[in-house]
Amino acid sequence: MSDARRPSPWQPQSTADGRRFAAATGRNREAILEVLRRVLPARGTVLEIASGTGEHAVFFAGALPQLRWQPSDVDPGALASIAAWREHVGADALPNLLPPIELDVEAGPWPAAPPDAIVCANMIHIAPWSACLALLRGAAEVLAHDGVLVLYGPFMIDGVHTAPSNAEFDARLRSSDPRWGVRDRSEVAAAAAAVGLQLCDSVPMPANNLTLVLRRVAPEPGAAGAPSALC
Repeated sequence: MSDARRPSPWQPQSTADGRRFAAATGRNREAILEVLRRVLPARGTVLEIASGTGEHAVFFAGALPQLRWQPSDVDPGALASIAAWREHVGADALPNLLPPIELDVEAGPWPAAPPDAIVCANMIHIAPWSACLALLRGAAEVLAHDGVLVLYGPFMIDGVHTAPSNAEFDARLRSSDPRWGVRDRSEVAAAAAAVGLQLCDSVPMPANNLTLVLRRVAPEPGAAGAPSALC
């Protein structure tokens, strides 16, 4: 089992038909959707990394019918839950919600058809730092110029937690696995910049979380690899 397959210590509840429920989903989805409406393209395919229970996929696909929503995960139980949610809602009701695919950001393969945007919520703190780097590297490789990567979750700002509850959460994560932990926004931004992703926005969210909006930049012609600004 790869590091990316390690299960979370906070497992969601399950139903008899295989659907999983995570309490936080109902609390954060409207706030995330508000950001997505602003930054996602008008048309195209959105690849969701670490879709988890599948509740976000169902909600966002329903709220954004002009976009094809491609959920993915590395955990077989999560993939089963996403499929169960899709069956529960009905393919006719959500024709833009695609069947889930298995994707390990550290091992691939990434989808052959490049997505127009990538969304990843609540993954990089419950995974080793190498998974975050692989996510950034993979996004930079598959996104077109001006393609957007949206990251949601808890972050430190310049080495400081945004709330005592986040510090406690970070300690719990690290006690479960020392490779896990709340990431620092500046470190994520620096790692993103190294592969050609520019941090364009950092949006405060409920429960002391942040949404980071990164865009794929291209070198300026004749500028020896210097990225062009998109934000």
